[in-house]
Amino acid sequence: MIVMNRMQAFCWALCTVFVLALPVTSASAAKSQSWDFSVLLDGDKIGYHRFELTDTNGERRITSEAKFDVRILFINAFRYRHENTEVWSDGCLRKIDARTQANRKKLAVSGTQVQDKFIVDDGSETNALADCVMTFAYWDPEFLQQPKLLNSQSGEYMDVAVERLGSEPITVRGQEVAASAYRLTAEKMQLKLWYSTENKWLALESVAKGGRIIRYELT
Repeated sequence: MIVMNRMQAFCWALCTVFVLALPVTSASAAKSQSWDFSVLLDGDKIGYHRFELTDTNGERRITSEAKFDVRILFINAFRYRHENTEVWSDGCLRKIDARTQANRKKLAVSGTQVQDKFIVDDGSETNALADCVMTFAYWDPEFLQQPKLLNSQSGEYMDVAVERLGSEPITVRGQEVAASAYRLTAEKMQLKLWYSTENKWLALESVAKGGRIIRYELT
């Protein structure tokens, strides 16, 4: 189904790490944060994406869980489940373990840093990537400077292009705030991103087949 294929491509980009800093707990050398996002399709909620970040002496461990269900005439036309754990240090991905189910299709991606290479296994082949790899890590504005990003769902190392669109206001939790907008383009996907004046990730939108709007909103 064309609409669902476009939605799966959108999910591939999204199911990495999404962060907007809201401290929850802090103890000793470890700091923890957590986030809850509602996922909307044309304004209707279709699921959620939850994240938890633990920062221990510069090492960041991020876990996420996503669940989407798109219903058409009371039939579940698209079912999506995703779990992902990533470990980062010095601005680079060091380890990843992701499991995804999109309808009946199951995907698994694992990877780890080995000397000066990042080794990725997508279940069908193993590839050696550069020594400092980034996923679609919206929480770190540095990812906007990267020409290639690792897709955490498929294991693809994708060419990306980022265009700054300028300043525009956006509503976050019912309040209008100033933001900088960007457009990120990769194969089979185009995303629009907003960041605050403090470089905090605020929102993301994508246009699916037929002009339907997919959006993440903080709850």
